[in-house]
Amino acid sequence: MSFRVAARRVPTLALARPTVAPRAATSVAAIRLYSDKPSPEARASSILDALPGNSLVSKTGWVTLGTGLTAIAISKEIYVANEETVILVGSLIFAVLVGRAITGPYKEWADSQIEVQIAVQTRSIILPGAGATAAQIDARSKISNILNGARAKHTEAVQARIDSVEQQKDVVGLTQALYAVAKETAQTEKEVFELRQKTALAAEVKSVLDSWVRFEASEREQEQRELAASVIKKVQDSLKDDKLQKQILDNAVAEIESLVKSKAI
Repeated sequence: MSFRVAARRVPTLALARPTVAPRAATSVAAIRLYSDKPSPEARASSILDALPGNSLVSKTGWVTLGTGLTAIAISKEIYVANEETVILVGSLIFAVLVGRAITGPYKEWADSQIEVQIAVQTRSIILPGAGATAAQIDARSKISNILNGARAKHTEAVQARIDSVEQQKDVVGLTQALYAVAKETAQTEKEVFELRQKTALAAEVKSVLDSWVRFEASEREQEQRELAASVIKKVQDSLKDDKLQKQILDNAVAEIESLVKSKAI
């Protein structure tokens, strides 16, 4: 009978015992938080971390932009700084300080509560008795469902990994085929490059030959023009000679006389 009573009291003791230690730990952590004062370097780094941006340059840019916009707003009388501004800034600073002061103790308290719940559920699973309550049975079923779900997810992940590995079993053949295709592509590109070079060389040679043909044609035309000009000049110079003129005139008179005698005229 005493064994049954002890077995029934074990879960209740497991539920009641861990609730004292976390409170003490929470109070000690809160006292430690308020007793330890951060150094100026830590405060400066925390202020820099609170600013938006990923680097010191971007953070400085945001600060400069905010300061410039504030100065422009005040100088253009878009925003008039008065006692309400001071109250608003003070309220924001106070809210930030209170939030930072509460964040640490609240996080530790939440972690302690989670640890207490885990410890209670673990003890209720390790020490199941005949007098187990419905809450303990529900906790055991939830943990069992979580473990079963985790095992199922792990099995699915392993099976997915096996399937992915099976899909990659032909990687060697595909790699060899791709290597052959890449080799053929490189050979084709080489041939295309050689053909392009040959075409460019042929075009260059053709342009040089065409230029030579044009040069020779222009030289030939120039020589013909010079020859014609020299012949014309010689004829003109010879016509200026008196003897030649008299000879031409005598020949013309003789031809006319011969025509008259032959009664051709």
